[in-house]
Amino acid sequence: MDISTSSVKLVELGRGRRNDFLLERCALEPLDSGCINEGNIDNFDAVADAMRRVVRRSGTRTRQVALALPASAVITKRIVLPAGLSPSALEAQVEVEASQYIPFSLDEVSLDFCLVGPRGDAQTEVDVLIAASRKEKVQDRQGLAEAAGLRPVILDIESCASRLAASRLIDSLPCEGPHPMVALLEVGAFSTGMQVLHGGEVVYDRDQAFGGAQLTQQLARAYGYASDEAERRKRRGDLPEDAVAAVIQPFVASLAQEIARALQFFFTSTPHHRVDAVLLAGGSAGLPGLPQAVARLTSFPCSLVNPFEGMGPAGGVIPETLRSQAPSYLTACGLAMRRFLS
Repeated sequence: MDISTSSVKLVELGRGRRNDFLLERCALEPLDSGCINEGNIDNFDAVADAMRRVVRRSGTRTRQVALALPASAVITKRIVLPAGLSPSALEAQVEVEASQYIPFSLDEVSLDFCLVGPRGDAQTEVDVLIAASRKEKVQDRQGLAEAAGLRPVILDIESCASRLAASRLIDSLPCEGPHPMVALLEVGAFSTGMQVLHGGEVVYDRDQAFGGAQLTQQLARAYGYASDEAERRKRRGDLPEDAVAAVIQPFVASLAQEIARALQFFFTSTPHHRVDAVLLAGGSAGLPGLPQAVARLTSFPCSLVNPFEGMGPAGGVIPETLRSQAPSYLTACGLAMRRFLS
């Protein structure tokens, strides 16, 4: 279950006879503006109500849930430790190392870690990834799940979940070479996150302050709507006939320029000078003409992400709905995949 600034999204996956993914359930429930601000829960009851509604709408009977925190709420650090430590010795060493990088007392944080693998070709050292968040952030997500009648079993990081879901799609991209350089952009309501992935590693990660809420504001100004009404009309496609030419197309052009600038900033701040593909996800990624506009401005292939590509649909899933909303389910899909890949 992905709790974003503008909506709550649920995905339930299963396994088919060939051990492929089977899409059992998916559903989306909008959130009123102001419920979530910069990852903080400002209206607990409204978010919990939306979670209960999305569970009912999906028809799921599953009560175990994987949730995620925004990357801004989590401190991550990769450290190097000796190989061959016992589990207890490894845990003790991680706590010692973590205390050097976390600006809070360890009593105030929830801490976890995972072994990434051997460091280079050396067999004497291993890379370990540490993740820590303030306990109140974790407890907020746990409390929401419990208020919605769910049992939280996994708390991930949103960017890690979206990366996991995108990885199975990146493997099938028509790119030269075994390890394409791919820019994954998630266009949210107030910000757009860009991760550049190469060979399963993140070589660049940055959030930009632009998103679909700006389109909502422009529609409200152009037609005299209140902000909430403009958002509802935008979601339903219930807009005046001239809205596409007068508001949406200029916004798409502006959004494409922002994406091109974000890529250019990546090129000027790293040794890299190109990407093999640009993938767009998030609630505003499906605006008509956006992938084509990005491709024209950047000269790189650009396409929408469909995290359900290659999955067999199951009961109650409507393919027509999925085609239009699929890019917004990337993080939720990655969270559901944790059940099978973690």
